[in-house]
Amino acid sequence: MAQIIGVGIATLDIINSVDGYPAEDAEVRALSQRICRGGNATNTLVVLSQLGHHCQWAGVLSDEPDGQRIIDDLKQYQIDATLCRVVKGGKVPTSYITLNQKNGSRTIIHHRDLPEFSFDHFSQINLSSCDWLHFEGRNIRETEKMLAHIAANSPDLPCSLEIEKVRPGIRALFKYVGALLFSKNYVLEHEDSDGVDGTVNFLQTLHREFPDKQIICTWGEDGAYGIDHHGIVYHAPPSPPANVIDTLAAGDTFNAAVIDSLIKGQSTEEAIKNGCRIAGQKCGHVGLGFISQS
Repeated sequence: MAQIIGVGIATLDIINSVDGYPAEDAEVRALSQRICRGGNATNTLVVLSQLGHHCQWAGVLSDEPDGQRIIDDLKQYQIDATLCRVVKGGKVPTSYITLNQKNGSRTIIHHRDLPEFSFDHFSQINLSSCDWLHFEGRNIRETEKMLAHIAANSPDLPCSLEIEKVRPGIRALFKYVGALLFSKNYVLEHEDSDGVDGTVNFLQTLHREFPDKQIICTWGEDGAYGIDHHGIVYHAPPSPPANVIDTLAAGDTFNAAVIDSLIKGQSTEEAIKNGCRIAGQKCGHVGLGFISQS
Protein backbone atom coordinates (compact mmCIF):
# COMPACT_ATOMS: atom_id res chain seq x y z
CA MET A 1 0.00 0.00 0.00
CA ALA A 2 0.97 3.65 -0.30
CA GLN A 3 3.12 5.88 1.88
CA ILE A 4 0.97 8.96 2.56
CA ILE A 5 1.79 12.25 4.29
CA GLY A 6 -1.03 14.50 5.47
CA VAL A 7 -0.39 18.17 6.22
CA GLY A 8 -2.89 19.99 8.41
CA ILE A 9 -4.10 20.29 11.96
CA ALA A 10 -5.12 17.99 14.78
CA THR A 11 -7.65 19.18 17.33
CA LEU A 12 -9.16 18.17 20.62
CA ASP A 13 -12.90 17.77 20.03
CA ILE A 14 -15.31 18.15 22.94
CA ILE A 15 -18.65 16.87 21.64
CA ASN A 16 -21.91 17.49 23.49
CA SER A 17 -24.96 15.66 22.14
CA VAL A 18 -28.26 17.45 22.78
CA ASP A 19 -31.94 16.75 22.11
CA GLY A 20 -32.45 19.82 19.93
CA TYR A 21 -30.24 22.89 19.56
CA PRO A 22 -30.64 25.23 22.56
CA ALA A 23 -32.05 28.74 22.30
CA GLU A 24 -29.74 31.63 23.13
CA ASP A 25 -29.20 32.07 26.87
CA ALA A 26 -30.80 28.68 27.57
CA GLU A 27 -29.45 26.01 29.90
CA VAL A 28 -29.82 22.44 28.66
CA ARG A 29 -28.59 19.04 29.75
CA ALA A 30 -26.33 17.13 27.37
CA LEU A 31 -27.43 13.63 26.47
CA SER A 32 -23.78 12.59 26.35
CA GLN A 33 -20.29 14.00 26.07
CA ARG A 34 -17.18 12.56 24.49
CA ILE A 35 -13.71 13.97 24.06
CA CYS A 36 -11.61 12.79 21.14
CA ARG A 37 -9.01 13.80 18.59
CA GLY A 38 -10.24 15.65 15.53
CA GLY A 39 -8.87 17.77 12.69
CA ASN A 40 -9.54 17.22 9.00
CA ALA A 41 -6.09 16.01 7.95
CA THR A 42 -5.65 13.59 10.84
CA ASN A 43 -9.21 12.28 10.44
CA THR A 44 -8.48 11.51 6.80
CA LEU A 45 -5.23 9.77 7.74
CA VAL A 46 -6.98 7.63 10.37
CA VAL A 47 -9.34 6.28 7.71
CA LEU A 48 -6.54 5.81 5.16
CA SER A 49 -4.55 3.86 7.73
CA GLN A 50 -7.50 1.51 8.28
CA LEU A 51 -7.69 1.07 4.50
CA GLY A 52 -4.16 -0.33 4.62
CA HIS A 53 -1.91 2.66 3.90
CA HIS A 54 1.12 3.80 5.88
CA CYS A 55 0.40 7.33 7.06
CA GLN A 56 2.42 10.19 8.52
CA TRP A 57 1.08 13.45 9.89
CA ALA A 58 2.88 16.79 9.55
CA GLY A 59 1.44 19.45 11.84
CA VAL A 60 1.93 21.32 15.11
CA LEU A 61 1.21 20.30 18.71
CA SER A 62 1.94 21.78 22.12
CA ASP A 63 3.92 20.02 24.85
CA GLU A 64 0.95 19.55 27.17
CA PRO A 65 -1.26 16.59 28.15
CA ASP A 66 -3.78 17.15 25.36
CA GLY A 67 -0.95 17.14 22.83
CA GLN A 68 0.18 13.76 24.12
CA ARG A 69 -3.42 12.59 24.03
CA ILE A 70 -3.55 13.33 20.31
CA ILE A 71 -0.26 11.53 19.65
CA ASP A 72 -1.49 8.50 21.61
CA ASP A 73 -4.70 8.41 19.57
CA LEU A 74 -2.78 8.55 16.30
CA LYS A 75 -0.52 5.72 17.48
CA GLN A 76 -3.63 3.62 18.03
CA TYR A 77 -4.17 3.82 14.26
CA GLN A 78 -0.47 3.31 13.40
CA ILE A 79 -0.03 6.91 12.26
CA ASP A 80 3.52 8.24 12.49
CA ALA A 81 3.65 11.68 14.13
CA THR A 82 7.43 12.13 14.06
CA LEU A 83 7.11 14.83 11.38
CA CYS A 84 5.07 16.88 13.83
CA ARG A 85 6.51 20.06 15.33
CA VAL A 86 6.03 20.22 19.11
CA VAL A 87 6.12 23.72 20.62
CA LYS A 88 6.48 24.80 24.23
CA GLY A 89 3.46 26.52 25.69
CA GLY A 90 0.22 27.23 23.95
CA LYS A 91 -2.83 24.98 23.77
CA VAL A 92 -3.90 22.30 21.35
CA PRO A 93 -6.57 23.65 18.95
CA THR A 94 -9.91 22.82 20.55
CA SER A 95 -13.33 22.45 18.93
CA TYR A 96 -16.45 22.66 21.08
CA ILE A 97 -19.12 20.78 19.13
CA THR A 98 -22.86 20.76 19.77
CA LEU A 99 -24.40 17.74 18.06
CA ASN A 100 -28.17 17.95 17.58
CA GLN A 101 -29.57 14.43 17.79
CA LYS A 102 -32.86 15.47 16.20
CA ASN A 103 -31.44 16.45 12.81
CA GLY A 104 -27.74 15.55 12.95
CA SER A 105 -26.57 19.17 12.71
CA ARG A 106 -23.26 20.05 14.31
CA THR A 107 -22.38 23.53 15.51
CA ILE A 108 -18.67 24.11 16.12
CA ILE A 109 -16.87 26.80 18.10
CA HIS A 110 -13.14 26.53 17.48
CA HIS A 111 -10.24 28.01 19.44
CA ARG A 112 -6.57 27.75 18.51
CA ASP A 113 -3.46 28.96 20.27
CA LEU A 114 -0.71 27.42 18.13
CA PRO A 115 1.18 28.50 15.00
CA GLU A 116 0.49 26.74 11.71
CA PHE A 117 2.92 24.24 10.21
CA SER A 118 5.50 26.25 8.28
CA PHE A 119 7.28 25.78 4.97
CA ASP A 120 10.61 25.82 6.82
CA HIS A 121 9.61 22.66 8.67
CA PHE A 122 8.01 21.07 5.63
CA SER A 123 11.13 21.61 3.52
CA GLN A 124 13.09 19.38 5.92
CA ILE A 125 10.89 16.34 5.16
CA ASN A 126 12.42 13.63 2.99
CA LEU A 127 9.79 12.93 0.34
CA SER A 128 11.72 10.24 -1.52
CA SER A 129 9.59 7.38 -0.16
CA CYS A 130 6.28 9.27 -0.24
CA ASP A 131 3.61 8.07 -2.70
CA TRP A 132 0.92 10.68 -2.00
CA LEU A 133 0.64 14.03 -0.20
CA HIS A 134 -2.65 15.38 1.12
CA PHE A 135 -3.10 19.00 2.21
CA GLU A 136 -5.78 20.87 4.06
CA GLY A 137 -6.68 24.08 2.23
CA ARG A 138 -5.59 26.39 5.02
CA ASN A 139 -2.48 28.38 5.98
CA ILE A 140 -2.50 29.51 2.36
CA ARG A 141 0.78 31.39 2.07
CA GLU A 142 2.87 28.63 3.64
CA THR A 143 0.96 25.86 1.87
CA GLU A 144 1.62 27.49 -1.51
CA LYS A 145 5.34 27.47 -0.72
CA MET A 146 5.11 23.76 0.13
CA LEU A 147 3.27 22.94 -3.08
CA ALA A 148 5.69 25.00 -5.18
CA HIS A 149 8.56 23.15 -3.51
CA ILE A 150 7.01 19.81 -4.48
CA ALA A 151 6.42 20.99 -8.05
CA ALA A 152 10.07 22.02 -8.36
CA ASN A 153 11.68 19.05 -6.62
CA SER A 154 9.21 16.14 -6.85
CA PRO A 155 7.03 16.96 -9.86
CA ASP A 156 5.71 13.40 -10.22
CA LEU A 157 4.52 13.14 -6.60
CA PRO A 158 0.69 13.07 -6.57
CA CYS A 159 -1.01 15.59 -4.29
CA SER A 160 -4.58 16.22 -3.20
CA LEU A 161 -6.06 19.35 -1.66
CA GLU A 162 -9.13 19.59 0.54
CA ILE A 163 -11.03 22.84 -0.04
CA GLU A 164 -13.56 23.14 2.76
CA LYS A 165 -13.83 26.89 3.30
CA VAL A 166 -13.51 30.04 1.24
CA ARG A 167 -10.18 31.53 2.27
CA PRO A 168 -8.37 34.50 0.70
CA GLY A 169 -5.93 33.32 -1.97
CA ILE A 170 -6.92 29.65 -1.87
CA ARG A 171 -7.36 29.44 -5.65
CA ALA A 172 -3.62 29.97 -6.02
CA LEU A 173 -3.17 26.43 -4.69
CA PHE A 174 -5.34 24.69 -7.28
CA LYS A 175 -2.77 24.57 -10.07
CA TYR A 176 -0.29 22.55 -8.00
CA VAL A 177 -2.35 19.44 -7.21
CA GLY A 178 -3.88 16.60 -9.18
CA ALA A 179 -7.01 16.12 -7.07
CA LEU A 180 -9.24 18.94 -5.80
CA LEU A 181 -11.69 17.84 -3.10
CA PHE A 182 -14.39 20.45 -2.48
CA SER A 183 -16.99 20.73 0.25
CA LYS A 184 -20.63 21.50 -0.49
CA ASN A 185 -20.33 24.76 1.45
CA TYR A 186 -17.49 25.97 -0.75
CA VAL A 187 -19.46 25.28 -3.92
CA LEU A 188 -22.55 27.04 -2.55
CA GLU A 189 -20.45 30.16 -1.94
CA HIS A 190 -19.73 30.27 -5.69
CA GLU A 191 -23.04 29.23 -7.26
CA ASP A 192 -26.46 30.87 -7.21
CA SER A 193 -28.19 27.50 -7.41
CA ASP A 194 -27.76 24.84 -4.75
CA GLY A 195 -29.18 22.10 -6.98
CA VAL A 196 -27.67 19.81 -9.57
CA ASP A 197 -27.35 22.58 -12.17
CA GLY A 198 -25.24 24.74 -9.87
CA THR A 199 -22.98 21.85 -8.96
CA VAL A 200 -22.46 20.79 -12.57
CA ASN A 201 -21.80 24.38 -13.61
CA PHE A 202 -19.18 24.72 -10.86
CA LEU A 203 -17.40 21.54 -11.96
CA GLN A 204 -17.49 22.39 -15.67
CA THR A 205 -16.27 25.94 -15.11
CA LEU A 206 -13.35 24.74 -13.01
CA HIS A 207 -12.59 21.94 -15.48
CA ARG A 208 -12.19 24.46 -18.30
CA GLU A 209 -9.55 26.24 -16.24
CA PHE A 210 -7.88 23.08 -14.91
CA PRO A 211 -8.56 20.30 -17.45
CA ASP A 212 -5.86 18.01 -16.04
CA LYS A 213 -7.37 17.81 -12.53
CA GLN A 214 -9.65 15.34 -10.81
CA ILE A 215 -12.34 17.68 -9.41
CA ILE A 216 -14.69 16.24 -6.83
CA CYS A 217 -17.23 17.63 -4.39
CA THR A 218 -19.10 15.85 -1.65
CA TRP A 219 -22.78 16.77 -1.36
CA GLY A 220 -23.79 15.30 1.99
CA GLU A 221 -27.11 13.48 1.94
CA ASP A 222 -27.27 13.90 -1.85
CA GLY A 223 -24.08 11.94 -2.46
CA ALA A 224 -21.18 13.39 -4.44
CA TYR A 225 -20.22 14.77 -7.85
CA GLY A 226 -17.02 14.62 -9.86
CA ILE A 227 -15.65 15.55 -13.27
CA ASP A 228 -12.89 13.63 -15.00
CA HIS A 229 -10.12 14.68 -17.38
CA HIS A 230 -12.49 14.33 -20.33
CA GLY A 231 -15.04 16.73 -18.86
CA ILE A 232 -17.59 14.02 -18.06
CA VAL A 233 -19.60 14.76 -14.91
CA TYR A 234 -20.55 11.88 -12.62
CA HIS A 235 -22.92 11.63 -9.67
CA ALA A 236 -22.74 9.01 -6.94
CA PRO A 237 -25.83 8.50 -4.78
CA PRO A 238 -25.48 8.51 -1.00
CA SER A 239 -25.04 5.24 0.84
CA PRO A 240 -26.57 5.89 4.27
CA PRO A 241 -26.66 3.25 7.00
CA ALA A 242 -29.93 1.90 8.35
CA ASN A 243 -29.48 4.16 11.37
CA VAL A 244 -27.48 7.39 11.17
CA ILE A 245 -25.56 7.60 14.44
CA ASP A 246 -22.67 10.04 13.93
CA THR A 247 -22.00 12.27 10.91
CA LEU A 248 -18.98 14.03 12.41
CA ALA A 249 -15.94 13.60 10.09
CA ALA A 250 -18.03 12.03 7.31
CA GLY A 251 -16.50 14.50 4.84
CA ASP A 252 -12.98 13.62 5.97
CA THR A 253 -13.89 9.96 5.56
CA PHE A 254 -15.19 10.61 2.05
CA ASN A 255 -11.90 12.31 1.14
CA ALA A 256 -9.91 9.36 2.48
CA ALA A 257 -11.92 6.88 0.43
CA VAL A 258 -11.51 9.00 -2.72
CA ILE A 259 -7.74 9.21 -2.19
CA ASP A 260 -7.63 5.44 -1.66
CA SER A 261 -9.39 4.91 -4.99
CA LEU A 262 -7.19 7.36 -6.89
CA ILE A 263 -4.04 5.74 -5.50
CA LYS A 264 -5.34 2.43 -6.84
CA GLY A 265 -5.81 3.96 -10.29
CA GLN A 266 -9.60 3.89 -10.22
CA SER A 267 -11.73 6.32 -12.22
CA THR A 268 -13.41 9.48 -10.95
CA GLU A 269 -16.75 7.68 -11.02
CA GLU A 270 -15.41 4.76 -9.01
CA ALA A 271 -13.71 7.14 -6.56
CA ILE A 272 -16.85 9.08 -5.66
CA LYS A 273 -18.88 5.87 -5.36
CA ASN A 274 -16.27 4.49 -2.98
CA GLY A 275 -16.28 7.79 -1.08
CA CYS A 276 -20.04 7.69 -0.58
CA ARG A 277 -19.98 4.03 0.41
CA ILE A 278 -17.33 4.39 3.10
CA ALA A 279 -18.65 7.75 4.36
CA GLY A 280 -22.07 6.14 4.73
CA GLN A 281 -20.50 3.25 6.59
CA LYS A 282 -18.86 5.73 8.96
CA CYS A 283 -22.19 7.47 9.70
CA GLY A 284 -23.47 4.23 11.21
CA HIS A 285 -20.73 4.26 13.87
CA VAL A 286 -19.50 6.63 16.56
CA GLY A 287 -16.01 7.87 15.79
CA LEU A 288 -13.59 6.70 13.12
CA GLY A 289 -12.66 3.19 14.25
CA PHE A 290 -15.53 1.90 12.16
CA ILE A 291 -13.77 -0.18 9.52
CA SER A 292 -12.52 -2.76 12.01
CA GLN A 293 -16.00 -2.82 13.59
CA SER A 294 -17.81 -3.57 10.33
